[in-house]
Amino acid sequence: MKSQTADTCRTGNILRQNHRASGISLWALCLLGCALSHSPVSAQSITCAGLLDDMTSLSGMAEFPKPAYTCKQFSSYDRASKTPADPGTWFANGDCGQYIRVEETKGHKEYVMMDAVGPGAIVRIWSANPAGVLRIYLDGAEEPVIQSPMNELLGGKFPGLARPISGEYSKGWNLYFPIPYAKSCKVTSDAGNFYYHVNYRTYAAGTKVETFNLKQLEALAPKVEKIKDRLADPRGSEEALGGKPTPLEIKISPGGTYRQEFKGSKAFTQLMLKCTAKDLEAALRGVLVRFRFDGEETVVAPLGDFFGSAPGINAFAALPLGMTKDGEMYCHWFMPFKASASIELVNAGKEEVTLAGKLSVADYRWTESSMHFHAKWRVAWDEPTRPMQDWNYLTAKGQGIFAGVSFSIDNPVKEWWGEGDEKIYVDGETFPGQFGTGTEDYYGYAWCSGELFTHAYHSQSRCDGPGNFGRTSVNRFDFLDRIPFSKDIKFDMELWHWKPNCCVNMAVTAYWYARPGGTDAFKQIQPGDTVVHPITPYVDPKVPGALEGEEMKIIRVVGKADAQPWDGLSGDKQLWWHQGMKPGDELVLGFNAPKAGKFHIIGRFLSAPDYGIHQFAINGQKLGEPVDFYSPTVQVGKEIELGVAELKQGENEFSSTLTGANDKAAKNYMLGFDYLLLKPVD
Repeated sequence: MKSQTADTCRTGNILRQNHRASGISLWALCLLGCALSHSPVSAQSITCAGLLDDMTSLSGMAEFPKPAYTCKQFSSYDRASKTPADPGTWFANGDCGQYIRVEETKGHKEYVMMDAVGPGAIVRIWSANPAGVLRIYLDGAEEPVIQSPMNELLGGKFPGLARPISGEYSKGWNLYFPIPYAKSCKVTSDAGNFYYHVNYRTYAAGTKVETFNLKQLEALAPKVEKIKDRLADPRGSEEALGGKPTPLEIKISPGGTYRQEFKGSKAFTQLMLKCTAKDLEAALRGVLVRFRFDGEETVVAPLGDFFGSAPGINAFAALPLGMTKDGEMYCHWFMPFKASASIELVNAGKEEVTLAGKLSVADYRWTESSMHFHAKWRVAWDEPTRPMQDWNYLTAKGQGIFAGVSFSIDNPVKEWWGEGDEKIYVDGETFPGQFGTGTEDYYGYAWCSGELFTHAYHSQSRCDGPGNFGRTSVNRFDFLDRIPFSKDIKFDMELWHWKPNCCVNMAVTAYWYARPGGTDAFKQIQPGDTVVHPITPYVDPKVPGALEGEEMKIIRVVGKADAQPWDGLSGDKQLWWHQGMKPGDELVLGFNAPKAGKFHIIGRFLSAPDYGIHQFAINGQKLGEPVDFYSPTVQVGKEIELGVAELKQGENEFSSTLTGANDKAAKNYMLGFDYLLLKPVD
């Protein structure tokens, strides 16, 4: 997603999502019933309490769900995207402020984000800029079951739903809490112009679902508190994982292989390893891990990538995977097998590698719902950023559930690499059942932020910088929002880079479960694939004498003003004023003048489709006329003389007052400020 400029509000085919995802037609309901009728409907009700168990159950991931359900997504994706046959619109990027419809309710507007027929459950809500009051209506009720400022519900401030069940992480706002409904669900906000995802399950027709209400939240408070504590400490204890641990002490020479076999109906519950090598990054990419379950090779990946972050050790802690700062890597994916299993570690590198740790194995009863664990890796070297493409994360056939990905990229510039949307197709869909709004949005953060974060379900464990330059590693693991498939699944992520003419290196590890016989499209890893390529150091350009906007002291601000990476600007950053402004609001900055006197005040700014008209002043005295920063595309402006001002030695104030916006502009009123230059009046 999401510079303040690269995604503005889209127009287009609202009817497509309304028809595709809302489930309001009898025809769609009939298809849904047919698609899910292969699985018997459970007599046991789906409840909020039961869904809470899905949030932390590692062993539950290995069982194909009963009763069956689909998992899809409503989002603010650009409705101009209709078919890959039209590349000009397929990568459309106006992912803000798109809704199913707008309703008039009790004297105010409500923007409908989701409208679905059940039985079902909301399993995730995300936004980059939550706005207004969010309302959730269940089973056709006129009054919402939840009514809350959206930033409070998604920001950990709603009573009973504190962090890390909800919260802001690297500028992305997430709610992971199940909200089941028996008949229908509608989600609205009374404000527009924001980005959103709503992920939801739809169960087979006839499934009994106990509709959520706030009294349940009060009754479930002890259980919710335990879930919160578990998510806050995702690694947990070895005792809770179960299984008998076997110590591992392994040395593998270049070209060597370590192999261990297991017999019987059992499950791996924990693999913990610490790697020692002369070049740790090269070793973690050069050692391949391979698992075979009941004769099928289902796991093939470089060791570090398999553990969720690459290259090298990048600390994070999630439920299924994690790394510590001292190099310990843990895997808690539950991996059952019916009769046999083997683990291989193959050193495809050039140096000896030492591995120390443990593998825990537990007894297991294999059933008709049991699934094998899969993890496969692919890499692309020197991938051009144009033409834009859908880069495949996973293509698999069979019956199973999608469980998550880890992704790493080498970016040779500071410009944002992840404007692209996820597109997830299940069971023969020709249009994605999940169509996102930006790569970082899928991973649960926003605004191309380089801030590191870790959470039980998603992390940004590495972002070298400055800006988005260098190596970045992110991951997301789908527990409550896992995606079942009965026939096949395809997961594409758009490669949508702000820099048209550059090349990137990308690698992805996909994690999923499948019934025996499942297949995938991953190719065999080649010797050259596991080389860690060097990154050329970045040289930070600055305009001589510039007073950088992002370095000025913020004296007063309405909304937010913070540094945003932007290639081509002085210092490759700008001060970005955004979020919640209205005409009349003011941003006041402090800067130091070298001496008292009259100066020409020269500035450089950005123009964009959602920027406003701003009146500048020095120490309260206006500088010229208001400046309109609207442009149909993102433009780094030329230096403009704002006026002449009398400065005092020491701190002075530079202010911007928002006066409005161009008629053609999206009314987000933002400002992108690069720098000021002071030139004495002769």
